[in-house]
Formats: sequence, structure tokens, C-alpha cells
Amino acid sequence: MTTLWDPVRLGQRVLGNRLVLAPMTRSRAQGDGTPGEWAPAYYAQRASMGLLITEGTQPSADGQGYANTPGLHEAAHVAGWRRVTEAVHAAGGRVFIQLMHAGRMSHPDNTPHRRQALAPSAVAANVRIPTASGMREVPVPRAMTSADIGRTIEDFAAAAERAVEAGADGVEIHGANGYLVQQFLAPNANVRTDAYGGSIENRARFALEVAAAVADRIGAARTGLRLSPGSVLGGVEEGPERADLYRHLAAQLAPLGLAYLHVVQGRDETLLREIRRLWPNVLIVNRPGRGRQSLSSDLEAGLADMVSVGRMALSNPDLPARIREDLPLNEPDPATFYGGGEAGYTDYPAFQPA
Repeated sequence: MTTLWDPVRLGQRVLGNRLVLAPMTRSRAQGDGTPGEWAPAYYAQRASMGLLITEGTQPSADGQGYANTPGLHEAAHVAGWRRVTEAVHAAGGRVFIQLMHAGRMSHPDNTPHRRQALAPSAVAANVRIPTASGMREVPVPRAMTSADIGRTIEDFAAAAERAVEAGADGVEIHGANGYLVQQFLAPNANVRTDAYGGSIENRARFALEVAAAVADRIGAARTGLRLSPGSVLGGVEEGPERADLYRHLAAQLAPLGLAYLHVVQGRDETLLREIRRLWPNVLIVNRPGRGRQSLSSDLEAGLADMVSVGRMALSNPDLPARIREDLPLNEPDPATFYGGGEAGYTDYPAFQPA
């Protein structure tokens, strides 16, 4: 029976355990998108996990959705991420940088160029997001032209190349949680009538082309993709064809040989089993709200090869040791999840025996 503590091969590397730090926005980057002062320590503290996946990182100025999130489209960003990867590697860890284009989930006040957001179609999300002046309704985005789509695919590939230049072990393409890639998948956000809209095959095209471009640029063994079937975050609705859509995606992604798929699991257990059947490489499963007692359940059932955790790892830098030795856990403080300094970021203590 597979356990959390069995090594696992991911691409060309063997990881020491099957716990993954889930990507979590922390909004502590500098104003220019360079990772913040405490980011190296934050990630290095958690290097005992089998794999670290960083917070969402915009591949371009157009990709930024929230204030104080990091980027990978300038030389300063590469230098900042190099400090993070060097700290993680010095602590014995492995790290993938998540590439996240927010699409319509953005506000001009949060971006360096203050331009209208790009999205598959000019359809607003009808949600509010934080800005410097408080919670604001996200505006109607501009529908992407064919040239915009081609340029955005290149932005992902170029950012992946910069991630490797910065010393990252790979990148994860964020195709979940209502951001740009999932906006293309969702018929209520994508009303295009060209090759990127309408049928399942067309709506999946952008995700597949981004994955192929990134894998071609840095190697499939360094490329992962995160999906969240059925998620309604950001106002997306994938409709009654959702299961067929994700089966198509899994089947079409398989020949690319990506290092992993990372699935945020909702309620459709049948679909997860279908993705498991169709996907030949590492499958990471994230179950929001999962407790420590059920961390191994998907491994034991053969549904996952690795499991990702968020809040538990956020508040417990030594989480693998605490889980393995059945030690008490620190409780996370939601008031310090986003923004601020070291408090609630690098000051959660490792376990100290009485």
C-alpha cells in the first residue's frame, strides 16, 4: 500500500515524500512584482515537503489580477525568484513556480499598466476583488483577439523559461479556480465563435496549446498543470458537459508527457477516477478542508500519487514531521493570510518538545 512517506518519481527527480505544498496567494510581493523580502525564508521553512508549488505568478503585466503578487516577466523578477529557489534547494527541497494569468479576475487598479483585463470574451465575472481602495467589482474585460491569444501563449512559455533560469525545478500552469485557462473552458465565460469557443474541443484548445508551448520550451518533465473540475470560483460555470470536457482534456494532455496533473477535487468522484484512468503520470489531488487523518486516503485508494495541502502547511513549516510523529498542529490565522510582513508568514514555529 502506498503511503505518504514512500519516495515518488516526478519527471526526472525522485522526491522524498508525497506531500505537496499547495499554491497559495500571500500578497507579499514588492510593488514591481519581485518576490518579497521574506519569500525565501517562507518557502525554505517548508522544504521538508516532497514538492513546493509557489503562489500564483503572473507571466505578464496583463496576467496580474491582485495587488502585490509576484511576476516572471522582468529581469528583477528572475533575480528575486533565484533567491527563493536557492534557499529552497539549500534546505533540500524542490520547487515549481505556478504561472497564473488572472484573465477577467482583475482590476486596472491592481496592474502596473492599469489596462482593461483580457479574457476569452467580454463577459464580466460579477464578483468583487480587493484593491488599494477597497473591494471593487471587476470590470467587463476585453475579448482577446487571435493575436492576443498567441501572445499570451508565448508569455506562458517565456515565463516558464525564466523560471528555469531562476533555478526552479519546473512550473505549474494554473488552469483552475476561475482564472484565464478555466475561463476558456467555461461556456458562460467563453462565448467565442472561432476555434477557441463553442465545442468542447475548441474550449479546451487554449489549455492544450499553453501546456504544449511550455513543455516544448522547458521540457515536459518540468511542466505541471492544475485543474479544478466543477469549481465556480470567479463565476465560471462549465455546464452539463463538464465531465466530457475533462475527460477530453486528460486524454489530449496525456501524450504531452507532463510531469503531473494537479486536480482540485470537488464532488464528482466518478470523474476523478476517470482522470486517474486516463492520466499516465503523477496525479496530485487536493481536497480543500481535508484533515490530517484523511491525508493518505487517495494514495491508499490508488486515486493519487501525491496529495497537496494548503492551510496546514501554511501554519506548520515542519508539517511532514508533525504528521509522521502525530504531533499537534499550529492553527492558521486567517487575518494574516494576505499582505503584511513576517507575522503569519515566516513566524509560525516548528514543534518544540516541552
